[in-house]
This record gives sequence, structure tokens and C-alpha cells, in this order.
Amino acid sequence: MTSKPPLPPFDLTSARQKVQAAEDAWNTRDPERVSLAYTEDSVWRNRDVFLTGRAEIAEFLRAKWDRERDYALRKELWAYTEDRIAVRYQYECRDAEGQWWRSYGNELWEFTADGLMSRRESSINDVPITEQERRIFGPRGEDERGEPIPLR
Repeated sequence: MTSKPPLPPFDLTSARQKVQAAEDAWNTRDPERVSLAYTEDSVWRNRDVFLTGRAEIAEFLRAKWDRERDYALRKELWAYTEDRIAVRYQYECRDAEGQWWRSYGNELWEFTADGLMSRRESSINDVPITEQERRIFGPRGEDERGEPIPLR
């Protein structure tokens, strides 16, 4: 089995690195690459969708990024323990009709000893925004790393 550093037990530095690595991967919008961060039998709850395993995760992400155009994400560490991390995040995207959305979410992650995520639970709320209200444009630049996400 492949490991995915940083590995548990997490400290503040390694938990922040894990969160940034997840943000970076998700901003590629590459379902196969993103799915490799999860165990073969990883379980997910994403809103009202329940998934099990990498294949289902990759399929879900392909459909997600087909719908959510110009997707750009920011994640922020909220809390951590030895093998769990909680994050808050926001992302923006537009739908096929051109409506822009900002989605606010919280995730709970659980990891195996090799650093792969075995469980992910995500709660998300969507708010329509105008194109002028956008504030997330592509992946985070080096100068933005570690910056908190505004609440609104």
C-alpha cells in the first residue's frame, strides 16, 4: 500500500500541511489524482450522498466537476487530533446557466497510519453570488498560503 505523507500522529504543522495538500489536489480537478488520497474502502458522506471506495469517489468527482465549472477551493484547518482533522472550506464555481455559487462547508477526516483518508464527512451550503462578488480565482498562490478564509 502507498503512504500519503504527512502521516499521523498529526501536530499543528503536519495537520496544516495535510489540509494544504488536499486543497492543492482538489484544485487540479483531477478525480483520479484526488481519489488516491483515500483508502480503497474509504467511506464518504458528501451532503446527502454516501460513497464507498476509490472508484465511487472518482466517479462522484468527475460528475461534480462536470457540473461545477471554474471550480476553485480554499480549505482551512479547524482542529486536529492524532489521526483526525476538521476543516472549514469555501469554493466557488458556476453552473451550466452561468450562475456563480459560493459553497461553505465543514469536513471531518479520519486517517489510517499510512496517511490515507479512510473517512470523510462533508456538510455544505450553497449561496448564489454574482460574478463581481467572486473572491476565489484558481489555486491559492504562495503568498496566500496560511491565510484564513473570510466568513462571508
